[in-house]
Amino acid sequence: MAIDHNAIRTQLAPFVDGRSKRARFSVRPRPVRPLERIDGLLAGAAEVDITPPPGMPKAGYSANAHDGVGFHTRLRARITHLRADRSSIAIVQLDLLGGSSVLQHLVADAIAERTDVGLAGVWIGATHTHAGPGQFLGTDFYNHHASNRAGFDPAWTDFLVRRIAAGIIEAHDNRVPAKAAFGTTEVWGLTRNRSHDPYVQNETVTDKRQDPQRKWVAVNPRLNLLRVDRLEPDGSTSPLSAAVVFSIHGTGVSQHARDYNADVWAYLVGELGRRIEAVHGSRPVTGAMEGTHADVAPALRPGLAGHREARRVGTGIGAQAAELYESLEPDLTEKVRLDAGLREIDLDRDRTVDGITLPDRPAVGAALVAGATENLTPIIHRIPPFAAGHPRRRGLDNPQGHKRVIGTRWLQPLVLPKGGFPRILAVQVLRIGDVALVGLPFEITVESGRRIESAVAAVAADRGVDRVVVSSVVNEYWGYVATAEEYRRQFYEGGHTLYGPNTQRFLAAHARRVAEVTLGAGMFCDVGDERTWNLAARRYYARPTGSPAPQRRFEGRARFTDPTARIDGYWEQTWIDVEPAGLDWHEPLVRVEASDDDGESWHPAVHDDGTRADDQTWVLEVDRIASGDPGRHRYRVRWYEPVHRAGRRHRFVLLPNNGRPHLEGPPFD
Repeated sequence: MAIDHNAIRTQLAPFVDGRSKRARFSVRPRPVRPLERIDGLLAGAAEVDITPPPGMPKAGYSANAHDGVGFHTRLRARITHLRADRSSIAIVQLDLLGGSSVLQHLVADAIAERTDVGLAGVWIGATHTHAGPGQFLGTDFYNHHASNRAGFDPAWTDFLVRRIAAGIIEAHDNRVPAKAAFGTTEVWGLTRNRSHDPYVQNETVTDKRQDPQRKWVAVNPRLNLLRVDRLEPDGSTSPLSAAVVFSIHGTGVSQHARDYNADVWAYLVGELGRRIEAVHGSRPVTGAMEGTHADVAPALRPGLAGHREARRVGTGIGAQAAELYESLEPDLTEKVRLDAGLREIDLDRDRTVDGITLPDRPAVGAALVAGATENLTPIIHRIPPFAAGHPRRRGLDNPQGHKRVIGTRWLQPLVLPKGGFPRILAVQVLRIGDVALVGLPFEITVESGRRIESAVAAVAADRGVDRVVVSSVVNEYWGYVATAEEYRRQFYEGGHTLYGPNTQRFLAAHARRVAEVTLGAGMFCDVGDERTWNLAARRYYARPTGSPAPQRRFEGRARFTDPTARIDGYWEQTWIDVEPAGLDWHEPLVRVEASDDDGESWHPAVHDDGTRADDQTWVLEVDRIASGDPGRHRYRVRWYEPVHRAGRRHRFVLLPNNGRPHLEGPPFD
C-alpha cells in the first residue's frame, strides 16, 4: 500500500514559504538500534515519482543549463530494502545529479519511527543525470555552481525527503521473504573514455598509445546487478527488484535540452524492466546508479546527442543487464549476509589519515571553467590556462600541486569562502552477500575507482567478500577525484578535484578503514552528535498564485512533424489548463488512446515492443509553453515514434489530476 508522503513532516517546513534568505536546520542522528537476528532474507521494493513542476534550475551543466519546462522522461526514486541477520538497509537510486547529505539525514530521521532502517543503512545513490533539478544539496558551493541559478530550495528538498521517505516506508511495510543474487557482466562499445590523455599517465596503465580507439578500452565496463526475487509459498520466485551499478555519464542528451529527463538511464532501466516483464509476466522495481564514471561518457555518434541517441545507448546497456538478470536465477539464495557502515569525517577537524593529508582549503582549477570534452565552454576551452592540459610547471610546492587556481590561491578565498564547500565527508559501506558496495560523494575516475576497490579488497577478502563495487556521488556531491598522475595533466577531472592530488589516496584509506569496522559488525555508524546546515535559500519550486483556473480544453487538432537525423517524428497537441503549481507533476497527466472501429470504442495505445503510449514511459513529452495571457497556461504534449496502422485512429487524453477533470482530445489518424 502506498504511503501518504504529505503526512511526513521534516525540519524544512519553516522554510518552504521562500521568505527566509538562509535555511538553518539540524538533525540529531539516532543511536544505532540493535536488531533481532533473523534467519533468511526479507525484502521490499518501491518506486516513487519525483518529477517536479516546470521552473526548476537543472543541475549538471552549470551556467550552460536551463530551467526545466516539463519532462521528456520522468524522474524517479527506486528503493530496494533488505533485512537479514541483524541489519536493515534501503538502497535509494535517484534520477538526480547525486545524493545529498540533507536527503540522507532527513530521510533517516523521517523513517526512524516507522522502520528498522537506521542512518547507516540509508544509501542515497544517483544516476547523475544532467537534466534533473539541483538546489537540494548540502553545500552552498554546489547549490550555486552545479546549476544555472543559485540557492538551496527548501520546498523542493522537502518534497524529495517526503517522497523518498514514503517510498522506504512502503518498501519496509510490504517486505516479504525473498532470495537475492549479485552478478557482474561487461558492457563494451557503448561508453568511451573522454579524458584519455590523463588516463594513460597512470603508472598502472601499460598501454600508453595515444590511439583514439583505445578510448573504448579505458573504461569501467562492469555492469553490476543485484537481483531480488519474492519467495512464493510454493518455493518458486517472482521479480521484486533489480538494482544496477554502471559507469556512464548522464550526458547523452544535449545541454541545450530544456526538459527534465533521466538521460541514458531512463532507457536503461526501461529496457531492463520491459525484458524482465516479457519473460516473467511481471515487472520488478528497476533502478540504477553510478559506478566509477568520472572520465566515462556515452559513446554517442558525432553530432547526434539527444534522446534518440541516448535511447540507443541506454537500451543497449539495458538489454545486457537483462541477460545478466536471467543468468542469476541459479544463484538466488535466502542466505545473504548483510552489514551497513557509515562514517563522517569532518575536514575542519581531521584532514590526515595514514600519513595522507588534504589541503585545509579546497580550490577550483582553471580547467573546470573550460568544461568536459563533450560539453566544452565555447572559446574559453581553447585559451590557456583554462584549456585542458595546461598545468602549472613552477611553484608546485603547495597543497594543490599542478592546479592553476582560478584567481590565484590568495584571491579565490575572497570570492569562494571555505565554509561554502563540502567539508563533512561521508564514507559508506554496505555488505550484501559476498559483495561490498562502497559509496563516496565524488565523481570517481576509472583508475581512481580501481585503486579504491583494491584498498577495500585487501581487508575484505578474509571476511567472505569476493567483490568490491565502488559507486560515485553517494549521499552528497563533492566534485571529482582523479589519481595523482591524472591530476598532474589538469584536464577537467583534475581541475575539479577540489582537494588536490592526494584525494584518491585519502579516500582509499578511509574506505578501507570503514570496511574494516563494518564487515561483520551488522550496523556501524560513526557520525557527530548533531548535523547542521546553514544554506543560502531561494524557492524555485512552483507555488499557487491564486489566479483563476481556466476551463481545461484542447486547442485545435493534433499536428504531425516529420523525423530528422536527430529527432524522431511526433504528433503534437496543445491544451489550456491551470497554472503549473495547480497540477501534480509527479502523478500521471496524459496518455494516448487508440480506436480500431472509427471511434466507437477506445483503448490505451501500445507500441509494438509493448511500450505504453503514456507519460510513464519515454514516448510522451509534456511541456509548459509560453503564453501572452497570464491567465491562460498553455501546455504541449508530443508523442514520439507514433504507431500507425491502416484504419486506426488515436487521441490524446488528459487524465484527472489534482481535481482537474478527465478530458478527451479530438481524434487524429
